[in-house]
Amino acid sequence: MTVLLGLELRGRSVVIAGAGTVATRRVRRFVGDGALVMVVAPEVSEDIERLALHGDITVHRRGIEEADLDDAWFVLAATDDPALNDAIASWAEARRVFCIDASDASKGTARQAAMSRHGETAVGVLSLGSPDPGRIRAVRDAVAAHIDAGEVDLRRRRTGEGRVILVGSGPGDPGLMTVRGKQALAEADVVVTDRLGATELLVALPPDVEVINVGKSPDRHPVPQHEINRILVERAQAGNTVVRLKGGDPYVFGRGGEEVHACVEAKVSVEVVPGVTSALSVPALAGIPVTQRGVSTSVHVTTGHAGADEAAVASMAAGATTVFLMGVTALPGIVEAAVGAGCDPLTPFAIIENGSTARERVTHGALSTIVGIASETQVKPPAVIVVGTVAEEGILASSIAATPEPKGD
Repeated sequence: MTVLLGLELRGRSVVIAGAGTVATRRVRRFVGDGALVMVVAPEVSEDIERLALHGDITVHRRGIEEADLDDAWFVLAATDDPALNDAIASWAEARRVFCIDASDASKGTARQAAMSRHGETAVGVLSLGSPDPGRIRAVRDAVAAHIDAGEVDLRRRRTGEGRVILVGSGPGDPGLMTVRGKQALAEADVVVTDRLGATELLVALPPDVEVINVGKSPDRHPVPQHEINRILVERAQAGNTVVRLKGGDPYVFGRGGEEVHACVEAKVSVEVVPGVTSALSVPALAGIPVTQRGVSTSVHVTTGHAGADEAAVASMAAGATTVFLMGVTALPGIVEAAVGAGCDPLTPFAIIENGSTARERVTHGALSTIVGIASETQVKPPAVIVVGTVAEEGILASSIAATPEPKGD
């Protein structure tokens, strides 16, 4: 009978004999688990050399000796000599130390599973008969894809300590949400959501997951920030996993810092899952590179709530790309500030509404015309405003054609 066990190797000694392809492939996993890895081999691969240089592992450039296993918790015998690997497995068994024999799994006391991690959960697949690495990897990948697609309910079944996970859901397209973000949603007992971002994913949640909508709009703030903080903390203190689903990235004008501070102050465990920020992704999806060789080498991102501050004005005046989030209402003030800073009246503007969604619309204009155009076309939030040469319609194709390749030294 094969019994599957999870071994905690963090801070414990793992000895790897050999430094070829097999050892190199597996050493990173042990390092990732926090083990104290010692590699013993006359010659080592470039990857193992780099890990040693960075201090991630210890390397002894010589043949393995029986005494090397004296303080080990786990051993991997992965030399090019099957007889030596068998001997190492025997040394390990005499010390009651689990060992993987890379030459013949039947002669070792352990097998390494093909693993995938999904937040607090890990999935491992093993061959019970003759080793078949290709088959177990295929099974692992199929199961992992199913989980990461949000098809599995990952909520805790036993009562545990509550926690908060701040998830950046990206600009709106569910496909742009990170894998970890989707995993967090699958772990949620409570979801506290904004009105923007990948809210479409909420439809797939189990019906007994509590969803609390605290979304704000430019002229409506039904749930003030201090109340949002209270909801997060109280639901977590009740033992729930609380996902705070936010549009874009939690730390880019998303008040994520305030919510983390509230959790830390209340001694509630908190995790932040970064998201794809609308400031960069929405222009990119609309064909606007915020930086482009020969056109713009810097970008300034700012909130447009109150118009253009001094830094944004200086950015526009210097010809850098300037990106305003939440700036539709303040567009006349932004234009006025640019004119006051002496910006060229032909400075390109682009306004991208509902970026990444089926309702996306891009409006182009210039400093001297954009307010009138936006009024005529009834531009509405949510929208991202891009100012600078990169915002000119068709700039991507024309700038690539016009920019020569850099020459070598």
